[in-house]
Amino acid sequence: MPKYMLLLRDDRKAWEKLGPEQMQAAVGKYLAWRNKPFVVDGQRLDEQTGRLMQKKNGSVSITDGPFVESNEVLGGYYTIEAASFEDAVKLSNDHPHIDFGTIEIREVMVRPT
Repeated sequence: MPKYMLLLRDDRKAWEKLGPEQMQAAVGKYLAWRNKPFVVDGQRLDEQTGRLMQKKNGSVSITDGPFVESNEVLGGYYTIEAASFEDAVKLSNDHPHIDFGTIEIREVMVRPT
């Protein structure tokens, strides 16, 4: 069955508006969604670690931080299985992250053997 990546981009301002109880409830929704039968994997990305690698003028530069200057940052991912791209969109329609940013859905390409 085809696999799809859900790339979760956070709107940091949306998260900042939550109180502790609201934050706990939101995290619970994410954990519950991860237990759906079509979910293969999913993780939050560490906000404190990361490097940005770029090649400029023939040499590779490495800078700290996982983030670029943006209101939205890549905060996590899920891998799901779905019969088609349209099915992947339907299955992801109730993902709790939609209240806190955007979800980019991309098909995972299978390498020929």
